[in-house]
Amino acid sequence: MIDPRVLRDDPDRVKAAQAKRGLSGDAVDRALAADTARRTAIADFERLRAEQKQLGKQIPQAQGEERAELLARTKTLSADVRAAETAQTEADEEWRQALLAIPNPAAEEAPAGGEDDYAVISEHGTKRDFEAEGFTPRDHVELGKILGAIDIERGAKVSGSRFYYLTGAGADLEFALVNMALDQARGAGFTTMVPPTLVRPRAMEGTGFLGQAADDVYRIEGQDTYLVGTSEVPLAAYHSDEILDAETLPRRYVAFSPCFRKEAGSHGKDTRGIFRVHWFDKVEMFTYTTLEDAAEEHLRLLGWEKEWLDKLELAYRVIDVAAGDLGLSAARKYDCEAWIPTQGRYRELTSTSDCTDFQTRRLGIRGRFEGGDVKPVATLNGTLTAIPRTIVALLETHQQADGSVRVPAALQPYLQGRELLEPVLG
Repeated sequence: MIDPRVLRDDPDRVKAAQAKRGLSGDAVDRALAADTARRTAIADFERLRAEQKQLGKQIPQAQGEERAELLARTKTLSADVRAAETAQTEADEEWRQALLAIPNPAAEEAPAGGEDDYAVISEHGTKRDFEAEGFTPRDHVELGKILGAIDIERGAKVSGSRFYYLTGAGADLEFALVNMALDQARGAGFTTMVPPTLVRPRAMEGTGFLGQAADDVYRIEGQDTYLVGTSEVPLAAYHSDEILDAETLPRRYVAFSPCFRKEAGSHGKDTRGIFRVHWFDKVEMFTYTTLEDAAEEHLRLLGWEKEWLDKLELAYRVIDVAAGDLGLSAARKYDCEAWIPTQGRYRELTSTSDCTDFQTRRLGIRGRFEGGDVKPVATLNGTLTAIPRTIVALLETHQQADGSVRVPAALQPYLQGRELLEPVLG
């Protein structure tokens, strides 16, 4: 959640940040009103509790009628104290919920506007000219059939729409990508992890996935647990309610995990193939660091993502995502979008977000700094590879006229030295 001091001391700044996301300032006004009501409730409870304690000291020394009056007042006051305590608890919860409804203020550098208002930072690689090469590119669905790599029909038969099987070369390609990604992350000093994919509500709420993203989350009925849509969730919650020694920062983790998303609101979008699916595997980077170093760490994460895409020999661009297209927790986000030949456009392949202290305030994660000062730390996340989309980009980018697919040199050692994925169907 946002720093309550910022809300109290500079509400206009928070309203301006809301406007940059395309949101009204009503949530800020509600939070300020809830804060006032909470402070009043606390003062009322403390006043009545102090009076109760004072009466408790007077009663043993009182006699006769005075004692009876004090006892009667104590009885009435006890009920008032209980009512005030209940009112304080309710006011605290209203204040908490009001704070939770306010997104992380977008960074000043983030472009204003919505989904289409991003800023292009850079472009990398060269888009293939298939016309000049003399053939029309096949899409990943057709290539997946030719290679015996993707079985969408049986995925739908067994699990429904937006599910699939990776078979043969497709399954080999997933494991190759995962192992290559983990090797790169280990080489950069990340600690590898395999986190749980079922989490309690606090982990989801603490990372901002029960707010605007709640409709996209799978909830396990009767267990009050959720399937995560990204390992960002269990990695952020890993140190919940802990105080980290500042000398151990940055702490960098990289996790492999399955991810589950309802894809709510995507009806009619990317219905063909495996670009937008309900389940996929992903390798995710995650960092705990100081607030002062968060912006630089954000660029480091972006650098590792670009290194990854360069190894895969993909044409891609980097965009600075507009404030209105940021998730609840992100103050700034960079996307790396790969060129998908048969779609004739760039599509998101990786992203990295700076969440500042938004998640750590929710999850109770702090650092102990010089002089014993204890304060929140920052969290950042960055996708290294989301398997289905990476496979889409690889197959379509590196396909040959005969339906085979060239394997980038960096990936070949992870595919038993194979230079080509060969067709298994004529």
